[in-house]
Amino acid sequence: MSLSDEQLERYARHIVLREIGGAGQMKLRAASIAVIGAGGIGCPAIQSLAAAGIGRLRVIDDDHVALSNLQRQLLFETADIGRAKVEVAAERIARLTPDVAFEPVRARIDAATAERLIGEVDLVLDGSDNFATRLAVSDWSVRAQVPLVTAAIGQFQGQLGTFRGWRADAPCYRCFVGDAFDAEDCDTCAEQGVLGAMTGLIGSWAAMEAIRALTGFGPDATGKLHVFDGITPRLRTIAIPKDPACRGCGSG
Repeated sequence: MSLSDEQLERYARHIVLREIGGAGQMKLRAASIAVIGAGGIGCPAIQSLAAAGIGRLRVIDDDHVALSNLQRQLLFETADIGRAKVEVAAERIARLTPDVAFEPVRARIDAATAERLIGEVDLVLDGSDNFATRLAVSDWSVRAQVPLVTAAIGQFQGQLGTFRGWRADAPCYRCFVGDAFDAEDCDTCAEQGVLGAMTGLIGSWAAMEAIRALTGFGPDATGKLHVFDGITPRLRTIAIPKDPACRGCGSG
């Protein structure tokens, strides 16, 4: 695989970066990423990854565009209300760049369907909004030995981590949250609110971490959880230890 003259111009600002260069851009062109969720985190992540030249994007979401989404999900417009998010996203990305093979998957992932829906990819970026999906995706990523970038937001806070739980020295997402479950009275952004700009920040950051994992620039972020407080603002990083008793990646 080589880059065409048009691609060399399109991705020139990546190629001149010593940490990425032509070799790194070729890795992005050859890469396949599954994005879980086309919502607040998924929208900016999808845009950033497509613009970066990822070869194949598989976006998995079963939701429709609602009026309340438009405050933070900038892939969508008023005229899209009622349409499937993955279908709208496919149209937008086709107009952004013809280089990306975009695969819309209109479905919801659980433990039984994760392997079939995610398929063969080089990395998973999870921006879903519930523990059931997140843990199903995490457990699959450990079994498949595929890096997982996971991001979450709430009100004015965002968090982001990269996990490679199959490694003996690295935790999985389940090591971080345990056997978390979605309580019937669990707070949602509909009840608690969320700053729209925060989703753009964390979603774009998740895309950057996916690019880091694929090209290898900078230090390895595996097992580190970054927590950003938008009110202060302040950023702190926490090292997540591997849980030997974890059902996802340990001996539990």
